[in-house]
Amino acid sequence: MKRFTLAASALMFLIVAIVRAQVSTVPAVSVVRDPGCGCCLGWVAHMQKAGFKTTVTESAQRIQNTPGVPASARSCHTATIGGYLVEGHVPVEDVKRLLTERPNIVGIAAPGMPVGSPGMEMPSGQKQPFDVIAFDRSGKTTVFAHH
Repeated sequence: MKRFTLAASALMFLIVAIVRAQVSTVPAVSVVRDPGCGCCLGWVAHMQKAGFKTTVTESAQRIQNTPGVPASARSCHTATIGGYLVEGHVPVEDVKRLLTERPNIVGIAAPGMPVGSPGMEMPSGQKQPFDVIAFDRSGKTTVFAHH
């Protein structure tokens, strides 16, 4: 009986250690949004629900301060996550894929403000198809995901 209790305790300790390690490996998300934009906070809540720790600041100079994002990929907020830029209403599963695969790009973006994307949900449930694009240092874009 003592061996069983000891083994069960050791297993529980291991499980707790693994869970803590996974939680602590989620990188911080630093979000800069356009002043007064409300949908950005919806996207932040989407990221927080997935376990990301976020900080949010407002800046009227956001676009000038993040020159790595191509003009065609711009939206209303820019996040920095794990060394990447994430522009706009990118779904969390795409952010997680980015952080897992770690491609040689500057970041990913959901250009504009697609209806039905995280933070842009409509009461009617309406969704607009949209692409998440990847962009590199030269400004070249490719489709990263389709929604």
